[in-house]
Amino acid sequence: QVQLVESGGGFVQAGGSLRLSCAASGRIFSNYIVGWFRQAPGMEREFVATVSRSGGSTYYADSVKGRFTISRDNAKNSMYLQLNSLKPEDTAVYYCAADFSPSSSGNSYSIQDNEYDSWGQGTQVTVSS
Repeated sequence: QVQLVESGGGFVQAGGSLRLSCAASGRIFSNYIVGWFRQAPGMEREFVATVSRSGGSTYYADSVKGRFTISRDNAKNSMYLQLNSLKPEDTAVYYCAADFSPSSSGNSYSIQDNEYDSWGQGTQVTVSS
């Protein structure tokens, strides 16, 4: 498994922006499809965004489409989530995750949490109204 460490969470007012980062170590990062999930208090973990191994394909949950942008830099073993136009309902712990898929096509991505085999510890994002 790859080890993942998130950073960049914090407290922001509605309409503001944050950039989350996730640093990977221990394996060849480009062998992994990666994604972001979030979990609000009392709620189940939900999918946010995913990006293919090449970075060429992305997919977003409807709730964040047009506001969040996922990206990756395989040379830096890192992935990112840019959060813009934040809303109070975006408040949650955000997790990065990696799906070991060395044989997948360069444009494949994963949207189910049970497809992911490595998870970070999470970073809190709090949006005030």
